[in-house]
Formats: sequence, C-alpha cells, structure tokens
Amino acid sequence: MTTTEYNECVDSLSDGIFRFALKNLRDEFEAENVVQNTFEKLWVRREKVEMKTAKAFLFKVAYNNCIDIIRKAKRSATMDEVVENKYSHSEQYSDTMEIVNAAVERLPEKQKSVVILRDYEGYDYKSIGEITEMTEAQVKINIFRARKFLKAYLKDIQLVI
Repeated sequence: MTTTEYNECVDSLSDGIFRFALKNLRDEFEAENVVQNTFEKLWVRREKVEMKTAKAFLFKVAYNNCIDIIRKAKRSATMDEVVENKYSHSEQYSDTMEIVNAAVERLPEKQKSVVILRDYEGYDYKSIGEITEMTEAQVKINIFRARKFLKAYLKDIQLVI
C-alpha cells in the first residue's frame, strides 16, 4: 500500500469506523481512540496490506479494539453503573431511535457487533464474518438471534408505552 492509498483509506473509511466504534462503545473519546489505533496499525502494516483488503482489515482491527475496551470496562464497572443497569426499559422515551439504541445496547457483544455491521453499516455476511472472525453461518445465526430479541424487546416496550 502506498502513502496515497493509505490517505485514501483514512479519508473514505475513518467516519465509518468511528460510527461503528461509537455504536459499540457509546463513548466518543474511546471511539476516537479506536479510530486512531486502527489507522496506526494499518500504517505499521502498510507494506503487507493491499488496498482491496484494507477495509476488512481496518474493521477487524476496530472490532478487536472495541471488544478489548468492552471487556476491560466490564471488569471495572462501578456500583453506580450496576445500579443504573438494573432498571427496566419501562421508562418513557420520546424518540424511536432512542428505544432502538437502548434495545441494541442490551444485546450480547457478538450479536450487537454483527447487527451494527449489517443493519447500520450495510456490510454483507461474508465481510462481517471476516471482521468478526466468524463463519458466515455464525454471522447469520447471531443476526437472527439479535433480531428476534429486538423484536420481542420492542414489542414489550409498545405494551408499556
């Protein structure tokens, strides 16, 4: 990969990687760090990464960074966070997107990542498999389970509202 190709990757993919990281982490600062770390790793490996595989490489690195941050945060959860999370989804919401985002946040890590990559970012199953290191079948299963949960969750919230 040349310097020009690297710069093209930064210009065309940094926003998508930021959105992906922000949806997973819900922290702008951490999402910015993920983007920066991701492109730093690409720069270090620019001789080995070809332009046609750069997108998959970048999202795979970003995905792994997000998982590391999520795992680290789970180990150091404060008591306030634990108490906050115990409340159900029965609170009033004024915006549909807030409700959907709250539902997505309740998904397990793998299901959350594949749903974000598929439904928010528009990746195909094969690309998602490469990014998350899952088979295409595993990706489809995780998306199915996530959508099933989301459907049930959103149906329950309609009864409450």
